[in-house]
Amino acid sequence: MSAVRIRFAAVLAAALAAVGGVLPARAATIETIAKQAILIDMTSNTVLFEKNADQRMPPSSMSKVMTMYMVFEALKAGRMSLEHTLPVSERAWRMQGSKMFVELHNMIKIDDLIKGVIVQSGNDACIVLAEGLAGSEPAFAEQMNKKAKEIGLTSSNLTNATGWPDPNHYMTARDLSILAERLIKDFPEYYHYYAIRDFQYHGIKQGNRNPLLYRGIGADGLKTGHTDAAGYGLTGSAEREGRRLILVVNGLPSMQARADESARLIEWGFREFNTYALFKAGDTIEQVPVWLGAQDTVPVTVPNDLKVTMARADRPNMKVTLVSNAPVQAPIRKGDPVGKVIISAPGAPAKEVPVVAAQDVEKLGFFGRAVAAAKYIVLGAGS
Repeated sequence: MSAVRIRFAAVLAAALAAVGGVLPARAATIETIAKQAILIDMTSNTVLFEKNADQRMPPSSMSKVMTMYMVFEALKAGRMSLEHTLPVSERAWRMQGSKMFVELHNMIKIDDLIKGVIVQSGNDACIVLAEGLAGSEPAFAEQMNKKAKEIGLTSSNLTNATGWPDPNHYMTARDLSILAERLIKDFPEYYHYYAIRDFQYHGIKQGNRNPLLYRGIGADGLKTGHTDAAGYGLTGSAEREGRRLILVVNGLPSMQARADESARLIEWGFREFNTYALFKAGDTIEQVPVWLGAQDTVPVTVPNDLKVTMARADRPNMKVTLVSNAPVQAPIRKGDPVGKVIISAPGAPAKEVPVVAAQDVEKLGFFGRAVAAAKYIVLGAGS
């Protein structure tokens, strides 16, 4: 049985009429002065722009997103609570750089420590959490590296909880974007901390260093970073009308450049692209012929909702094709793969999505198979 290509007819026309056309966008062009950057539409997992996204770089305080991932995981697993308190060691108290200004030997609530890390970028708070969770910062770093591999960070190595300069402490922009997406998806109950604009502790009020929170562009996270070696960086996210973008930039020359460039890239992503729903999981998108089945065709669908991000200007040029090994031989079970949908447009990489049987189709009995075979011999496959 050879592959059969089917251009969608009524079903596709209805879907396109509903969404106004869908295709994976060809790469709209934009430049950035950032040394490393990546912009992703999280709704459809589409990369809108990237520059040196797989280049190892010092992540500075942006690696505190990984520290918080570990904390949120411990909270979700019930290993500690927001009201739980942790002691401040002398090492944490003496830690330099950005600080929450924890008091030596004081017991501090996890809730306050989280705000101290996210809002105030407190290196001291990071160490209190690391020591509380793992006994020591090096042991915590080992746990972070193990977790990083589990969640798909392939080019990261973390030696501390703070992002303190270390030649062996590195990440990539792509890994940071993956980490940001995982944190948002895995811990929606804790993500709200990233939108807090200021926090006061020990009589000292500090504002959130994320400049996107003050731009009115839908931003609600995540973390800035800066060291002399790394330059100025930001891992950010913004949501509008149910569509979420994730941005990572690094190597910018100043705080102002970080603020302006980050906002410009986010605005560009929302303006130039849109995400459309093409098919919902379970929708019948076509009937595919069946060989020796109790019915002649089987409805096919997508296993998950199919959303595609495209450049708005390229919408009229899309093409959607169903490729299946028709006729599909019975028996068929609901969920069996029967082909794929290919979405393409000029100048854009094709997007392929598997399609599956939407219901069971039993195999004909002996008599039915004999009749079908005779019919095939007499009338031919096209009858």
